[in-house]
Amino acid sequence: MLVLSRKTNESIIISDSITVTVIEIRGDKVRLGITAPKDVTVHRQEVYEAIHNQARSEDQGSRTINP
Repeated sequence: MLVLSRKTNESIIISDSITVTVIEIRGDKVRLGITAPKDVTVHRQEVYEAIHNQARSEDQGSRTINP
């Protein structure tokens, strides 16, 4: 894992097409702005995991043979 320090209004660039900017730091929360191409999906980790867990359970359900 790469760990970087950034201040408000500073950014990091990922692969020429994604920019992550620190918008605000308030206490223990950081607000980030993400600029990415429309074909790149961006989710919070818990949302990403929920989407993938749901897809897995639906996939397993379709494999179940109903008598």
